[in-house]
Amino acid sequence: MSKSRVVLLAALSAAVATAIASPVLAQDYKARAWAASCAACHGTNGRSEGEIPALAGKKKEDLLKKLKDAKAGEPKSLTVMHQHAKGYTDEQLERLADYFSKQPK
Repeated sequence: MSKSRVVLLAALSAAVATAIASPVLAQDYKARAWAASCAACHGTNGRSEGEIPALAGKKKEDLLKKLKDAKAGEPKSLTVMHQHAKGYTDEQLERLADYFSKQPK
């Protein structure tokens, strides 16, 4: 085997190994699809530029608490968030919180 083939094979092997181990590629595509419905108010990938709070890069625990509170109807001042949150199971809310926590601000 020629030296250039060995180098190419080594580079490809390293790229494949990196891709397999990469947490970025281990994205939760289902949560990403659910998160798309949040974009109208919270911006693409949770990066709001308006008055509605951004979700991107927030702590997962904080996001999950707010989602569960909204599902329970708290705070009372929410307009539509409680209706959205009621449509998800607690596991789905956890996956959404995890997804948004991993998005860059």
